[in-house]
Amino acid sequence: MEHKGFKISQYTCAVLLIVSSIALVTYQVLEINDVASGLLYYVAQSFLLAGSIFGLDQYVRTLKIKN
Repeated sequence: MEHKGFKISQYTCAVLLIVSSIALVTYQVLEINDVASGLLYYVAQSFLLAGSIFGLDQYVRTLKIKN
């Protein structure tokens, strides 16, 4: 049984992570014309988590179709 609310919260979390990381980088570039290394780690981990959320869901859907 699929939980639609859970999937929506996962996708929302993934999209908000990506948007927040882009917004923070934009703000820092406009303010100090540089990007701190800690922020780069945050951006990398945000994209990694978001990609994992979307990729894992696609992988599970592919397995369901094969069976």
